[in-house]
Amino acid sequence: MDPIIVRGGGDVATGSIYELCRAGYHVIILETFRPSAIRRNVSFCQAVYEGKTQVEGMNCVLCADFKEAWDRSLTGEPSLLIDPECNSLKSYRPWMLVDGILAKRNTGTTRDMGRITVALGPGFSAGDDVDYVIETKRGHTLGRIIDKGPAIADTGIPGIVGGYGRERVMHSPAAGVWRGVHKIADIVQKGEPIAFVGTEDGTDVPVYASLDGILRGIIQDGYCVRKGLKVADIDPRLGELSNCFTISDKARCVGGSVLLLAARAEHGLLAMKP
Repeated sequence: MDPIIVRGGGDVATGSIYELCRAGYHVIILETFRPSAIRRNVSFCQAVYEGKTQVEGMNCVLCADFKEAWDRSLTGEPSLLIDPECNSLKSYRPWMLVDGILAKRNTGTTRDMGRITVALGPGFSAGDDVDYVIETKRGHTLGRIIDKGPAIADTGIPGIVGGYGRERVMHSPAAGVWRGVHKIADIVQKGEPIAFVGTEDGTDVPVYASLDGILRGIIQDGYCVRKGLKVADIDPRLGELSNCFTISDKARCVGGSVLLLAARAEHGLLAMKP
């Protein structure tokens, strides 16, 4: 079949992209010029910065144009194109489009962008904005396929990991240019600097570790952060170093639901718009 379009290549979207490609579907990722993913080791959007990235043995290459992205996607691995405005869709209407941006709001996806449209997480209403919404909140409803109405509203409180929720996710204390002093998979202690934010007045504002643990995610060096932006994630489970390099259970669960929708559509079990 022709390629599926996925908007966004962060860690949760990468779980869906990975499962789709493993099942034999072709995927083109549309990304922004400066993705803000922090779990960069397991996010295909890192190809924007590096030209090519690999997640669990699967490669993703940054492409110069839509034709190159199309051709590369047919190899069985995802391709990535910088196209935040979805200009590619002016000449191509995919049979399936997935919004995996996870901005907690709709940034421009409409139901008619594909014959089947799917959105991950809150900010969308199934039957209005898109055809289906996948629940991304941890709990018994994680991965639920919603065909009418919205996902659970964003609470702003991260899921509990190792007994910690809000404490394990860090936000920028100031606006400016991010400069990390630690990298993903480093063990950090509460109160030590993990990065600095260079502000317009020349001040380097330190960013301190919020707890002891493994730095599971940190935003790209040189990123122009705004005050309050999510910039790092610390895993308090010191024995879980491999988690820095593998797709999360949440992303896999959501990916399984996206894959189910693709398979049902392929086999004529879902109504597709003309």
